[in-house]
Amino acid sequence: MTLQIHLQIAGCLLVLLGLSHALMNRYFGWGKELAGISSLTRQIFFVHTFFIALGVILGGAVSLALPAELLSPARLNRAILAGMAFFWFCRLLAQFFAYDSAIWRGNPTRTRIHVAFSLLWSYVTATYSLAFIKVCLASSVHG
Repeated sequence: MTLQIHLQIAGCLLVLLGLSHALMNRYFGWGKELAGISSLTRQIFFVHTFFIALGVILGGAVSLALPAELLSPARLNRAILAGMAFFWFCRLLAQFFAYDSAIWRGNPTRTRIHVAFSLLWSYVTATYSLAFIKVCLASSVHG
């Protein structure tokens, strides 16, 4: 598979991930969980969740719709790809260091989810990192 196809796959996965945020309130029972906090904090939580989802969807949409353009040697593309690689690398690290392993250890469903998301963050990080390297190498060849 070409890197262009991998960018499209990563983009599709990110769009789906962003859209899945619409189901998270129900799945995690956030309404009940957050009932005891102030209205302001609850509203900030939901607004931030919406904008995280929107950012993930938009980042994925660029990769899905414009993979060839992202891979062309240009400073803007290097910046976008470096930013995406760094962002998803940080998310990969958070998977292991921000969450208490007690949340998923011993629970087969949560363990599968943990492994699946670890693989997702690894794949997305690798895809954007390789795309960044390719664009950097192409940029050095083209001047």
